Amino acid sequence: MTSIMRSKLAAASVALGLLATACGSSKTNSDSSPTTAASATTAAGATTAATTAAGSSAAPSSSAAEIRWRTRPDNQAEADLYRSIGDGLVKDGKVPFKLKYEPGDNEGSPYQDKLRTELASGTAPDVFWIPGTDVADFVSKGLVLDLRSQARDSKVYKDADFYPEPMAHLTYDPKTATSGGPLWGVPRDVSTFAIYVNLDLIAKAGAENPIELQKAGKWDWAALKRVSEKVAATGGAVKGWGMSNWWANYGLFMNAAGGGFFNADRTACALDTDASIAGVTFARSLYEGTASIPYGDDPEKAYNAGTLSMFMNGRWATPGARKNTFNWDVVNVPTGAKGQGNWLFWGAYVVNAKTKDPKAAWQLVEQLTTGETQGKVAALGANIPSRVSDDAIKSFLTYSPPKNNQAFIDALKDKPTAEGPLWKGSWPAYDKAMNTSVEAVLKGTKTIADYKATICNDTKSAFTS
Repeated sequence: MTSIMRSKLAAASVALGLLATACGSSKTNSDSSPTTAASATTAAGATTAATTAAGSSAAPSSSAAEIRWRTRPDNQAEADLYRSIGDGLVKDGKVPFKLKYEPGDNEGSPYQDKLRTELASGTAPDVFWIPGTDVADFVSKGLVLDLRSQARDSKVYKDADFYPEPMAHLTYDPKTATSGGPLWGVPRDVSTFAIYVNLDLIAKAGAENPIELQKAGKWDWAALKRVSEKVAATGGAVKGWGMSNWWANYGLFMNAAGGGFFNADRTACALDTDASIAGVTFARSLYEGTASIPYGDDPEKAYNAGTLSMFMNGRWATPGARKNTFNWDVVNVPTGAKGQGNWLFWGAYVVNAKTKDPKAAWQLVEQLTTGETQGKVAALGANIPSRVSDDAIKSFLTYSPPKNNQAFIDALKDKPTAEGPLWKGSWPAYDKAMNTSVEAVLKGTKTIADYKATICNDTKSAFTS
């Protein structure tokens, strides 16, 4: 069966079995006793501190005038949180240098493209987050540091503290094609997809409640279409379904049909297999008729405006949804022939290969991935901690709304496909070629037959021999 890497979270028995041996469980939500530091705000987003980080494994960095760092926040609430985390690390003396947080202002792949441009011109930040899919590309181009020597000297960092699926990629050695060697970054987060539902619109339309359908074991692709069409039938600007133009959205339907992007060893295209075609065919069916907003239109914007009953997104959409005044929640993604087909999303903090202060950059990465810091991000609702910890999951389930946080954890148990880089090829090239063709199908300008006949040839050049 084809897939991107059918992750079973074996070492962790997935999230809910999460390991009596987990090293981070006692730290995930506990408050440390930070060293008091004299601090002064110096510029927007930058603060100075005079003392050495409490518990930091690295010595103070005398040469670091300022460390710049970046994430890709989904909304302003998330950007504000990351800025406050950085300010707090300086204020509490956990990093002995200035920090300047620079939120990424591009959604999806343009965020990575901008980073590549800045890295080439020497203007990129010292530390930045990238999605798991792009790790191999950044590594192969020499854009990020191997942090293994810093990690080896650390008193607090351990590979085993984090989910094994991201770590398999972050410790992958392209020369030997094995994991466990270099360290290209540290996981910031994991997430899965859920369906965000406007229960007011659904009730007003007299449609079936997806959460109740899921509890009854009847929440499948057919039910998704029924609810979507029923809501849209109320008329006006209200629509039933929306989906952004991103590989993960249509890829989920491929996974759920038993297909996927690649063959088993990720060296060739599998987009034209019968199962993958079944997934694309269903995704296309959602846009036949008037039940959905146009493919690629921002579904989150329409959902938060109260005119869309359902859209699919990760945990990172929760902070924005929490501002809504209508009755909302999340539900598991509907099942296809082979289950949910969900993703294990992850991303990592990496260090610019040209940073002037690798030691200071590593100190920041350490602090941004502690259990305490991850707990703050999880409390906002933006993601699930990347540390393997029963306590982290238990705490995550209390961070409401939404009420049904269990939907994200259920997905971790249902054999999610791990988001992963393409080590024997170029993921950006593959993504671009694939997305161009799938977008044409979902917008109705290319037939399924034409897509099936050409897609693997269109993406062939993305692989290396």
